[in-house]
Amino acid sequence: MKCLGKRRGQAAAFLPLCWLFLKILQPGHSHLYNNRYAGDKVIRFIPKTEEEAYALKKISYQLKVDLWQPSSISYVSEGTVTDVHIPQNGSRALLAFLQEANIQYKVLIEDLQKTLEKGSSLHTQRNRRSLSGYNYEVYHSLEEIQNWMHHLNKTHSGLIHMFSIGRSYEGRSLFILKLGRRSRLKRAVWIDCGIHAREWIGPAFCQWFVKEALLTYKSDPAMRKMLTHLYFYIMPVFNVDGYHFSWTNDRFWRKTRSRNSRFRCRGVDANRNWKVKWCDEGASMHPCDDTYCGPFPESEPEVKAVANFLRKHRKHIRAYLSFHAYAQMLLYPYSYKYATIPNFSCVESAAYKAVNALQSVYGVRYRYGPASTTLYVSSGSSMDWAYKNGIPYAFAFELRDTGYFGFLLPEMLIKPTCTETMLAVKNITMHLLKKCP
Repeated sequence: MKCLGKRRGQAAAFLPLCWLFLKILQPGHSHLYNNRYAGDKVIRFIPKTEEEAYALKKISYQLKVDLWQPSSISYVSEGTVTDVHIPQNGSRALLAFLQEANIQYKVLIEDLQKTLEKGSSLHTQRNRRSLSGYNYEVYHSLEEIQNWMHHLNKTHSGLIHMFSIGRSYEGRSLFILKLGRRSRLKRAVWIDCGIHAREWIGPAFCQWFVKEALLTYKSDPAMRKMLTHLYFYIMPVFNVDGYHFSWTNDRFWRKTRSRNSRFRCRGVDANRNWKVKWCDEGASMHPCDDTYCGPFPESEPEVKAVANFLRKHRKHIRAYLSFHAYAQMLLYPYSYKYATIPNFSCVESAAYKAVNALQSVYGVRYRYGPASTTLYVSSGSSMDWAYKNGIPYAFAFELRDTGYFGFLLPEMLIKPTCTETMLAVKNITMHLLKKCP
């Protein structure tokens, strides 16, 4: 910013004003996201009857709530835990309706803006001396994550190779880290995080996984075995455009950022855009919905790039792991139908051991099972697609928590969340290296 005066004396007089103006513009002196969530609430209700569910669906649709859980109003039925984010002007109407209808509810977050600012270090000056002192216990912007990837590629060339599999809708590189000891033909594990933009704990875990692998490779026999016998393809941020947008414009953005020719609404649910029962139950055909399946399968360049890569390497990739939030669940196929997968005993055994390993650290309980019965039916998911395309172990993690913080999991919970999840992932990976029991 330039502060111009006609003469030096005038310029000097302007300097205190310039300094004051710059102080006001500093992130620490302003509200995140222009204070757009001030007074917004997150409210939980669990309909006791189908009549209550119908009434709640109707009012939620009328008030255009931002549904946090489940992902679509169509999933709301008797007994469904439902978390809604509602702007200040709509919360009065919703609370009045709930009280009038005698429907029990709980306000999870009283003021979303205050919770957002309290739990985040986005607006404080963080220690960014160098990439060697990279802090894995804070959330990082897309630029920081990509710089970190470049840094590891230079400093750990023996174990890491970074490459791009294409570009996003807005032209950003889709970077992958290939982790493991170099060898000709090895089986591989695919890990992606951040398919939904607002689920920040996912990319935080992907970074944590890489850090732990590099730090413990020499000291931990299990990690050494994993990196010797397997490659890990890690995509820290799948939905790069959406993730960037969730940092700059809308913290609760979920979809990609592609434009629609007929509607002003942008984006597609990248986890409903895969060619497996595409746009069937649990997906929406309307571009303004959060679960919009897109105009056709693999319409999103991000989805197409990953699908192409997995198709090309499917003979070697033995496991597909995708990280989401929130619900504390470990899910496996099928998601699009109620049916038992052919290798159920192997997959179920891996899930059971992984969940027990996770719980052993802090006592945090995860539910596990087929996605359709454990969570809800959804078509066009990456996990189902991976399984249908020959990857025998396909899992989706729903990380912490169960709704107290929801998508605003505080940075102080990054370390415990990632520490326990690390054990689960190691367990699944070691399961791959053994013959199935």
